[in-house]
Amino acid sequence: MRVAIAGAGAVGRSIAGELLENGHEVLLVDKNPSSISVERVPQAEWLLADACEITSLDEAALQRCNVVIAATGDDKVNLVVSLLAKTEYGVPRVVARVNNPKNEWLFNEAWGVDVAVSTPRLMSALVEEAVSVGDLVRLLRFSQGDANLVELTLPPDAALVGTRVGDVDWPTDTSLVTIIRGHRVLTPARDDALEAGDELLFVAAQDREEQLEQLLSVSRTDTAG
Repeated sequence: MRVAIAGAGAVGRSIAGELLENGHEVLLVDKNPSSISVERVPQAEWLLADACEITSLDEAALQRCNVVIAATGDDKVNLVVSLLAKTEYGVPRVVARVNNPKNEWLFNEAWGVDVAVSTPRLMSALVEEAVSVGDLVRLLRFSQGDANLVELTLPPDAALVGTRVGDVDWPTDTSLVTIIRGHRVLTPARDDALEAGDELLFVAAQDREEQLEQLLSVSRTDTAG
């Protein structure tokens, strides 16, 4: 897979390193000469250019990329890069970094963004995830389909503890994608029984999150009453 990353700062380089370790081709693009540090990510391709200019993106051969990541520290730049990648070059997957949470509403399909990653939101979500049991925590927003990646840790007294995944009447437009149980990552099967302390990861439509949280937070006491 070929990936172009706009922004060769600490975030862009870190993403590039991870992708290269997983065997992908990576191109880092930045207009700031001081950010071109080939020795830090020597396996990547580097391009000193303005990612907001068509001529630069032509030089980067963006049409050959499977994914473009707009990872600069400027939300305006990330929006322009996303829009150009999607509309001018037809890049299948566009991921954009959101620096200011107040701008998050802009990072949607209209601007060519498939996945918006808000660092402040993600950090706060990870804190919530670490301390919350029984509360739904939003980890990531997908622009297409108005869906989110959400997590809930099943409380010990939850009514669904011991229930098979296939026997649960899940809300429409929600999908249980992963169960994290201790150090194990499980792909849910119909016959898998839910256990107390399971971290459940869902892709869910935003308007179904409340319904999903209500379903998972019902306790045995509530059902007995």
